[in-house]
Amino acid sequence: MPEVDASQFTIGVFQDVAWAERGLDALKTQRFLNEALSLVAKDTPENVALIEKRFSAAPVRLDLPRLGPVVAIGSLIEALNGGQPNLVRVGLAAALKRVGFQAHDGQIFEALTGKGGVLVAVKGEPRAADALAVLHSFGGGNAAIGAWTGRL
Repeated sequence: MPEVDASQFTIGVFQDVAWAERGLDALKTQRFLNEALSLVAKDTPENVALIEKRFSAAPVRLDLPRLGPVVAIGSLIEALNGGQPNLVRVGLAAALKRVGFQAHDGQIFEALTGKGGVLVAVKGEPRAADALAVLHSFGGGNAAIGAWTGRL
C-alpha cells in the first residue's frame, strides 16, 4: 500500500474568484498562514492572478481527468500527487481519498471546481473546526474536514 500523507485538510469550494478572495482574507484574519493554504481552480487568467497575488508564487499547471487544465498551489497538491495512484492519473475526486475524503465528497468538490469554483484547502488538524467555520461563513460550499482514512 502506498504511503499516504496523514495530514488533515479542511476543504471548501468558493463559487468564483471574488468569493475565494473574501474567504482567503478571512482565513488570514484568523491567522491561518499561507503555508497551510492550498488552492485548485480552472486555468483562467483570473485564477492565475489570484494565486500570484495571494501566494506570491506562480501556480503549478496540471491537466486533470474530468477537469482539464487547472492551476494549483499548496501542500494539498503535494499530498494528492505523491505515491500511486496520483492526482494527474486518477483526477481530483479519486485522489482526495488520500487525505481522508469519501468518494462522494471528492466528486462534489471536483464538480464544483469544474463549474468554475475555486477549491481552497487548509492543512492542519488542530484548527480544522476553525477553518471549517471560516469556509462556511464566507461562502465555501460543501466545506468539510477530511477524516476518513480508508484505502484507495
